[in-house]
Amino acid sequence: MSAKDVSVFYGDKKAIDGVSIDIPTEYVTAFIGPSGCGKSTFLRTLNRMNDTIPSARVEGAIELDGQDIYRSGMDVVQLRARVGMVFQKPNPFPKSIYENISYGPKIHGLAEGKDELDAIVEKSLRRAGLWEEVKDRLQDSGTALSGGQQQRLCIARAIAVDPEVILMDEPCSALDPIATAKIEELIAELNGRYAIVIVTHSMQQAARVSQRTAFFHLGKMVEYGRTSDIFTNPLEQRTQDYITGRYG
Repeated sequence: MSAKDVSVFYGDKKAIDGVSIDIPTEYVTAFIGPSGCGKSTFLRTLNRMNDTIPSARVEGAIELDGQDIYRSGMDVVQLRARVGMVFQKPNPFPKSIYENISYGPKIHGLAEGKDELDAIVEKSLRRAGLWEEVKDRLQDSGTALSGGQQQRLCIARAIAVDPEVILMDEPCSALDPIATAKIEELIAELNGRYAIVIVTHSMQQAARVSQRTAFFHLGKMVEYGRTSDIFTNPLEQRTQDYITGRYG
């Protein structure tokens, strides 16, 4: 994906100001910055989640495989299958574990018959590191799982439709340290199969899971580069001030 000079407005208020970034397939990209800096707002532009907010307006261009995702005629349902989203709070459907995973492949016509659907469900749960924990209770409700399991279920649900990009908006902020470690291990395992973008308040997490980091402040992207460079040798004073705890 690539974004060129993207600005986001809520009514007259400019929340994002002229952000340009290329998001590579082969890396995990982290968005960091203080609360209210625009990182989650920008993340939501990448699969048009801001369309759900009546006052929101996006300017600039965001391309997926060279096609502008904001062009007229873009099938937004199809876009959100190609660019999956995992939210801050786990949000499994109030359905069985099996139905949580099979729902997307069914509506997108990715499986012919139950055998193919079964295979997709198993493969997705295996990739999410959840299969061994739930394989004997696939008909139990997804909401009966622990918080960390629910979040992995949501990741399995996102990858079941074979996306190109996975967006994660603070996926560990509601989880305990053990569940957080499992999600981070999962991100490392998925790295390279999908372009992954994670918004996180934890600079330690960004340093652990990402290879590229973008620092946002007051609606602007201040700096973007290799994670190791951002944390050890930033080019901008504002980045240095944030990562050393002078503000945020």
